[in-house]
Amino acid sequence: MNRKTFSLATGAIFAVIAVLHLLRLLFGWDANIGGWSVPRWISWVALVIAGYLAFEGMRFGRRSS
Repeated sequence: MNRKTFSLATGAIFAVIAVLHLLRLLFGWDANIGGWSVPRWISWVALVIAGYLAFEGMRFGRRSS
């Protein structure tokens, strides 16, 4: 797998993660891990981080040759 394909695939995966966090926030879905209720603010942080990584992955993939 070359660098361009890897970057685009990684960007797409992080984009899916960001969309899932956004959907959790919009629809008010609950998330529980081992009985612990995950606060919604964690999805805000994860949305920003995953969105940034998706953007950078796509941008790097388009610039790579």
